[in-house]
Amino acid sequence: MKELGMARSDAERAVEAAIVQVEPWKGRRLSYRAVSGGISNTNFRIDVEGQDLGYFLKIPGRGTEMFIDRKAAAAASKQAEAIGVGPRTFDYLNHLDIEIAEFIEGRRPSTHRDFADPAIRNEAVRVYRHFHQAPALPLTKTVFDMIEEHFTQVRELGGYWPLDHDWLYRSYKQARAALEASGLDLVACFNDPMPGNFLIGDDKSIKLIDFEYASNNERLYDLAIWSGEMFFPEDIDCAIIEEYFGRYDKSQHARLIVHKALADIKWSTWAMVQNRVSTLHFDFYKYGIWKHMRARSIIHDPRWPLFLKAV
Repeated sequence: MKELGMARSDAERAVEAAIVQVEPWKGRRLSYRAVSGGISNTNFRIDVEGQDLGYFLKIPGRGTEMFIDRKAAAAASKQAEAIGVGPRTFDYLNHLDIEIAEFIEGRRPSTHRDFADPAIRNEAVRVYRHFHQAPALPLTKTVFDMIEEHFTQVRELGGYWPLDHDWLYRSYKQARAALEASGLDLVACFNDPMPGNFLIGDDKSIKLIDFEYASNNERLYDLAIWSGEMFFPEDIDCAIIEEYFGRYDKSQHARLIVHKALADIKWSTWAMVQNRVSTLHFDFYKYGIWKHMRARSIIHDPRWPLFLKAV
């Protein structure tokens, strides 16, 4: 742990400048340490003299204001707290768009292996369903909005386009047309299922953290992006649909598969934005071209036209 005056990096100087502005902490001895994980921001644990509670503080990464509405993220965090699926949050520095939440003890970040356990997987489905049943969020941002936003940003930044970008764009437009023709099922969505955003307890219960990308979005997109992030095969996708809805449905399965492709197009293009603006030590280019590759693998499936018809 470091104390005030010990900063050596820009991120540490930023966190020191922030924590001295928190009114309830003034006059207390403060210490902090970096917390690993996340590929958009720099994260810290804050300890305050005389308090047993630890705090989690997030310093926004460079350029993240291009695609993150932090007022909407704070509202989503508050809603998650209210319904019992997220940590306590504090509005100490909301005016600076700096998020502070409870540092949850007694839980660990998940790994991909955790979700091979049906009990943990079903608990995640329960948490998703609970979040989806909550009131609408103040921000509506569908996967279509996200993709169009990132396409525009890559174009303006002079970022990397894959050689088959035009084909990928046409495939996205076909999927969008099919989904919009069938009607969108918009609910409060998490939208960011990195393993580290699921905190697992000894009882296999789950808390969600990091609601920066939360918005009203297509229900099955939220399940599809989780499936893609965890590399679930189709038999697990079918089991998730049955667990979530109470029965398996072929059209819901098709819709989930289409959304898995859209999720990869969204995050591959997001990565090319980050590749141009981020100062974090992460290979966004490699991440993006891998996501492009997986989107292609889904769209090249001979069943893709049938999936589009079935949604």
